[in-house]
Amino acid sequence: MATYMANSQNCENKWVLTDAAGKRLGRLASSIAHRLRGKHRPIFTPHADTGDFVVVVNTDKLVVSGNKTSDKLYHRHTGYPGGLKTTNFSKMMDKDSTRVLYLAVKGMLPRGPLGRSMLRKLKLYPGAEHPHAAQQPQLIED
Repeated sequence: MATYMANSQNCENKWVLTDAAGKRLGRLASSIAHRLRGKHRPIFTPHADTGDFVVVVNTDKLVVSGNKTSDKLYHRHTGYPGGLKTTNFSKMMDKDSTRVLYLAVKGMLPRGPLGRSMLRKLKLYPGAEHPHAAQQPQLIED
């Protein structure tokens, strides 16, 4: 008997909904990355995109523990000499709360084309409303 190898054509992707209100950033990001990767399924194949679509609402209500609101830093570079820009967690949440969770999940997924295709299945919204009602996402508690 041959080993079963799943691929993206013969794997059906479900839509799941999770509420980020009051949840810790790292724990939520790891459970989302687990779902996007497809590790919750018995047909998990490391080289195939077998994960689900994940819709996350209320990203503006994420929490972190300790002094991370002021101590956690995000770096980006403009491409020019001396162009390193640094922002802390609280300013990043005020500016764009979806970016915080996006970057946390991105760091937990594989690098390359496979990880980018998994990351495209992540839908983030700062409020309680989302435009994916037609897909009938199932609410999950992580």
